[in-house]
Amino acid sequence: MTLIKFIEIMAILVGAFSGFIEARRKRMDLVGVFTVAFITAFGGGTLRDILLDKRPLFWVTHQEYAILIFVLALVASPLIRTLRQIVSERLIVIADAVGLGLFSIAGVSAALDAGMPIFIASMMGVITGIFGGVLRDIVCNEVPMVFRDGKPYAICAFLGNWLFLLMRKYDAPHDFALWSSALFISSLRLLSWRFDMRMGR
Repeated sequence: MTLIKFIEIMAILVGAFSGFIEARRKRMDLVGVFTVAFITAFGGGTLRDILLDKRPLFWVTHQEYAILIFVLALVASPLIRTLRQIVSERLIVIADAVGLGLFSIAGVSAALDAGMPIFIASMMGVITGIFGGVLRDIVCNEVPMVFRDGKPYAICAFLGNWLFLLMRKYDAPHDFALWSSALFISSLRLLSWRFDMRMGR
C-alpha cells in the first residue's frame, strides 16, 4: 500500500467518524448515520475527481471504502448512542481538524499526479479538505462550520498545501512532506480554535 493511499484511507475514516458524531447528535437513525458519514468521507474527494475529470470516482474504483463506511455505521451507531454524553462540539472540531489535514494533502497530491498547475493543485487540496464537512453540516441543517465559526479553516488547508508544494519543490522526502504538511494543517486549525483566533468580519 502506498503512503498516499494510506493517508486517503485515514482521511476517510476520520471524516466518517465526524459524520457519525454529528448524525448521532442530531438523533438520526441508522440510515441517517450512514448517509451523513458517507457524504462527509467522500464529498470532498468526489468534487475533486469531478473537477479533475477523473472517472470513475475514487470510491467507485475502491468499493471497499464504501463497504467499510457501511460496516462502521452498523457498529458506530449504537456505540455513539451509548456514549452520547461525551459527544461534544470539541470532539467534532478535533475530528474535523484531523480530517482537514489528511484530506487536503491527499487532494493536492492527487491534483499534482493529474498534472495540474501548482496553484490549481493547492485549491484542489482545499476543496478536498473542506467540502465533505460542508455537505455534512448542510444535511444536518447547520450553517457549515467553515462559514460560521470565524476561525481559520480553509486558510489552514491552503497554507498547509503550499508548505507541501514548497517541500516538494526543494526535494524534501515525499513521505516527510506528506505527514508534516497534514500535521501542520490539523495543528493550525486546532490552535486557531483553542485560542479563539478569528478572521476579520
